Amino acid sequence: MNPFTYVRATETSGAIRALGRDSHFLAGGTNLIDLMKMGIVTPEKLVDITHLPLKHISRTPTGLSIGALCTNSEVADHPLVLKHYPLLSMAFNAGASPQLRNMATVGGNMMQRTRCPYFFDTALPCNKRVPGSGCGALQGYNRMHAIFGASDQCIAVNPSDMSIALTALEATVHIQGARGGRILPFADFHRLPGDTPEKDNVLEPGELITSLTLPLPAFPDHVHYLKIRDRTSYAFALVSVAAALQLDGGNVRAVRLVMGGVAHKPWRLEAAEDFLRGKPATVENFRQAAYLAMQGAKAYAYNQFKLTLAPNAIVQALKTASGVTA
Repeated sequence: MNPFTYVRATETSGAIRALGRDSHFLAGGTNLIDLMKMGIVTPEKLVDITHLPLKHISRTPTGLSIGALCTNSEVADHPLVLKHYPLLSMAFNAGASPQLRNMATVGGNMMQRTRCPYFFDTALPCNKRVPGSGCGALQGYNRMHAIFGASDQCIAVNPSDMSIALTALEATVHIQGARGGRILPFADFHRLPGDTPEKDNVLEPGELITSLTLPLPAFPDHVHYLKIRDRTSYAFALVSVAAALQLDGGNVRAVRLVMGGVAHKPWRLEAAEDFLRGKPATVENFRQAAYLAMQGAKAYAYNQFKLTLAPNAIVQALKTASGVTA
């Protein structure tokens, strides 16, 4: 690990001022410290933000506000989240391990890097780690990789379970920087790789995530987060599906569907949502929605199985969320 300067901030404006060109904010450190140990990132300065007043979970006139420094476990177990946003609690509890959930923060979860092995091995080419070096996964071992939204520069996927649920719940992100604050839809925070895969999100230099807001009406019932992985403990998704439904007499009044493990960002299934809205909640309609969701999917040498696994996962998540079995 390279030498670095450590600064502890006690106010948001001071943290932003302290951040230099080759600096990183430090919160739970569950991803950043690993990246530093492996030589993937080499900051000259760490700005510790764990003492900033960004740890609230509180009602707002239109929903719920969650501070960026709340831990994953604090949010997952909070009574307001369990009552109004159970999908988010499910997604949190599907991620990592209890020990990591007790340390990892909401803002850090949003910022975590891909788990692509070519990104983590500094001896291998990776455009995300070293722009212009090539994408080793394109012709390499790409079992965990994208089937949507990829480019010839990068086919890595976003590893966050939390982000899948937040996209489905149409959260918003509050950001503060030297030039003021801004708010944007959570769905617009992460980027597709395009020609600049080194840019995971739309944060500008020196900006800090301060909070998230979740709107009402929420989806307190008929939700499910399905995560398919190689093992049930501390493994990243091969495919995941966040499904949220509002049912009215057996018909789908409102629906949100988002997939994880398939793209560089949470992948919302808008065509499937449009198809299901207003229709009976039946297995046949769920299958048709899954078929529409898979249009444009492209697999690589070792992840062809996702073309079958993904639509089956969509159907199963909708069945579980709705309670429909046949």
